[in-house]
Amino acid sequence: MRKGLIILTMLILTACSSAEIASWYGKGFEGSLTASGYVYDSNQLTCASNEHPFGTVLKVTNKKNKKSVVVVVTDRGGFAKYGRKIDLSKSAFLQIASSGHGLLDVEIEILSKKHTFKYKHGKPHFTSEDYKRYTEDI
Repeated sequence: MRKGLIILTMLILTACSSAEIASWYGKGFEGSLTASGYVYDSNQLTCASNEHPFGTVLKVTNKKNKKSVVVVVTDRGGFAKYGRKIDLSKSAFLQIASSGHGLLDVEIEILSKKHTFKYKHGKPHFTSEDYKRYTEDI
């Protein structure tokens, strides 16, 4: 009985620690400089991640409705302390959920690391053309 309880507890802890929670950010950040050097635009398909290098292309899938979006990492964030793995731009979030949702249980898949970078100088704006360039290989 005791051994079964220990195994069950370990399985629950493993399931909880592997949860990937996403949220969105935009309000108050619009036009601000991101950690990568890009200027934040909530209308672009970007995200903040503390685990992946800038320029990494990720596929984020809402586990509940199976909708997915492809985003490019352009920022970092202090959201990990709140249990989140990723913050999506508002536009990216709205492709997989309604704005009424605050947090989503998601699956995150790396699609490409071909265009990773350390920092963009000169405060460039991330554009639709940039998105096409980062995602053209996938």
